[in-house]
Amino acid sequence: MNAAPINSGRDLSVGVDVGGTNTDAVVLDGAGGVVAWTKQPTTADVTGGVRAALAAVLHDIGERRHQVSRVMLGTTHATNAIVRRRDLGRVAVVRLGAPASTGYPPLVGWPADLRDTVLAGALLAGGGHLVDGHPISPLDPGAIRRFLDGLEGRFDAVAVCGIFGPSFPEQELEVAALVHDHVGVDVPVSLSHEVGALGLLERENATVLNAALHRVARDVTNALVTVVDEEGLDAAPFFAQNDGTLMALDYAARYPVLTIGSGPANSIRGAARLSGADDAIIVDVGGTTSDLGVLTGAFPRESTLPREIGGVRTNFRMPDILSLGLGGGSIVDLERGVPLTDSVGHRISTEALLFGGPTATLTDAAAVGAPATIPGHALPTLDAATGAALGRALQVAHDRIESAVERMSLGRVGLPLVVVGGGGFLVPDTVSGASEVVRPQRGDVANAVGAAIALAGGRADQLCDVADRSAAIDAASRQAVDRAIQAGADPRAVEVVDVLETPISYSTRPTLKVSVKAAGPLARIERTSSPALSATKGTPS
Repeated sequence: MNAAPINSGRDLSVGVDVGGTNTDAVVLDGAGGVVAWTKQPTTADVTGGVRAALAAVLHDIGERRHQVSRVMLGTTHATNAIVRRRDLGRVAVVRLGAPASTGYPPLVGWPADLRDTVLAGALLAGGGHLVDGHPISPLDPGAIRRFLDGLEGRFDAVAVCGIFGPSFPEQELEVAALVHDHVGVDVPVSLSHEVGALGLLERENATVLNAALHRVARDVTNALVTVVDEEGLDAAPFFAQNDGTLMALDYAARYPVLTIGSGPANSIRGAARLSGADDAIIVDVGGTTSDLGVLTGAFPRESTLPREIGGVRTNFRMPDILSLGLGGGSIVDLERGVPLTDSVGHRISTEALLFGGPTATLTDAAAVGAPATIPGHALPTLDAATGAALGRALQVAHDRIESAVERMSLGRVGLPLVVVGGGGFLVPDTVSGASEVVRPQRGDVANAVGAAIALAGGRADQLCDVADRSAAIDAASRQAVDRAIQAGADPRAVEVVDVLETPISYSTRPTLKVSVKAAGPLARIERTSSPALSATKGTPS
């Protein structure tokens, strides 16, 4: 925990990132400089680690805490809820697409235990569109009302997904209005065109997960407000989302599934700021895993493949991340001289040999050749066999990291490798395939820096004939800008930062999918006393 001199003015931002081993926090000044930082053990309830990290950096800046205007959080709450099958709501699923999609019922392919936890009931109703916008069948409001009545209130939220909903959302919006009119405006409704991209089953899965996470979203948003209020901060809280941008608290409460990939995205954005690189390969080495991503134009490269969360395939935007089971806490098999995927995690300060514990870890392996790996700590006297085994394990880790860098480069040579994270000492100084290895100052808290500097962003997709390309880009751009403003961007400064055009196969006419991303700096807003409680009411716009 450290602090540096800071300037006057209410221009300080706090970034907090929750990892599997540590919860990191930083304070940045208006120029983006790190003026205070800390690493605290992540707690089982997550909130305790956030509370400790926030208290530590605020203590370091003392009376200047009144200069803090924003607190940004990247969290694993949503991911943990899905993986552990805990705290998830019961969802009534309405798919608009009969009779075209009857062969694949909603939640097909889900793990049975997760499906049983989440699914209150499913209806395959008339509706949906063909690729050219022609309705598959008329919407049947009566069938939807009867379906909801049959569930007798045994659901917490509703998920609505129409075939080609992102391009033609009118039916989904009509169903949302119907649901609120029929069962009340307090019932959260998730609409697929606001959550996922084209691709029916993956988009539907993401929408159902989003609906199931509303309770988790309410709890974590309230927890963040509570921690901020406990510290007496007059600061607006924000959440980091999967694409490296931020969203306001009410937006996070409506779209909690968009926070799932925030940790790796924060690391990539933080590494960009600290290193000054716009294009690079990033490796974030933590206590449990090493996450590799690619920085393209100062933003994380997004995955083009469906992402699996808790055994469920989804297609919402996620950074293209390769995770290795290598971290500072990785346990070393001394008999074979290899690192295991198991990690001592946040117990490293008591378990590792370097700290007087009984367990050999990759941190101990690094300390064999570099005694100053962890200042103030030294290895006990090791026998020759143990020292040799630790050396072999470190070499195996180096080889795996090098292979991962080559895989992520996609054949592009000359990119620097930026190393961040508390376990960055595991990366060698020379890596084949990288032009250079860069270790930026304060890289051990790059993830929290990424949360603190993030812009607010929005995304929109459109299908169009090739001849209508310009109009589709304009329409998608307007929608993306609107969503960025919804997420908290300053309307005066938000702009389109990426346009992707993809040809669509098997259509009767030449067709394009247009994807537009907009982003901008956060607007100055006044924080209400309880934004999370009111955020789940009404239809998401």
